Amino acid sequence: MAAAVSALGALGTPDPDGGGSSGSEDEARPGTAAAAQKREERLRKFRELHMKRNEARKLNHQEVVEEDKRLKLPANWEAKKARLEWELKVEEKKKECAARGEDYERVKLLEISAEDAERWERKKKRKNPDLGFSDYAAAQLRQYQRLTRQIKPDLEQYEKLKEQYGEALYPTSDSLLHGTHVPSKEGVDRMVADLEKQIEKREKYSRRRPYNDDADIDYINERNAKFNKKAERFYGKYTAEIKQNLERGTAV
Repeated sequence: MAAAVSALGALGTPDPDGGGSSGSEDEARPGTAAAAQKREERLRKFRELHMKRNEARKLNHQEVVEEDKRLKLPANWEAKKARLEWELKVEEKKKECAARGEDYERVKLLEISAEDAERWERKKKRKNPDLGFSDYAAAQLRQYQRLTRQIKPDLEQYEKLKEQYGEALYPTSDSLLHGTHVPSKEGVDRMVADLEKQIEKREKYSRRRPYNDDADIDYINERNAKFNKKAERFYGKYTAEIKQNLERGTAV
C-alpha cells in the first residue's frame, strides 16, 4: 500500500486548482493569437484584391464603351476635331484683338519666332513644287489640282437644289442622270470665262522656237516635227547608237 502511494506521489498529483492544465493553455494562447492575426491579414488582403478587381472591371467597361464610341466616329474625326478647336481659338483671338483695336495678323506675326517662320517658308516652297515637265499625265494632274483650288462653290444654290431634289441630288448606281441636269446661265457663263482665261494664259506661254537651218530635216510637216522632238527627248539616249549606225551605213 505504501509502495502504491509512493508511486502515485512520484507521478505527481494534479493540483486541485488546475495548475497543471493552466500552464499548457498559456502556452497555446500565443499560437492561437498568431493564427488569428494571420487570418485577419489574409482577409484584409483578400478584400483589397476584391476591391481592385471591381475597380479594374469598371475601368475596363468604361474603356470598352469609349472605344466603341471611337469606332463609330468617322475615320478622320480626330483631325476634324483638332481643326475645329484650332479655328475656335483663332476666332477667339480675333475677337480679343478687335476688342483691343489691334490687327490680328500683326499680333499673330509677333508671336511667331524666326525659326518657325523660316521653317514655314521652307514648307511653303516644298508644297506642290514645279519640277519641270516629266510627262503629260503629271502635267494634267497639276493643271487639275490648280483648277480645283480655284473653284468657289455656290452654297446658296446648293441648298436650293438640296431642298428641291432631296435624296435624288445624290445619285447612286441606279440613278439616270442623262438629261436630268440643266446648268444655269450663270454657271455656263462662269465656265466660259474660265475657259477663255485658260486659253489666254496658254497663248502667253506658247512661243515659237527659232528655226535652225543647220538641223537635220527628219519631218514632213510641223506636227511631225513636234512629235519627233518629243520622241527624241524621251528616247534619244536609247536610240543614239542606232541612229549613228544608220547615218554611217553600218547598221545590221
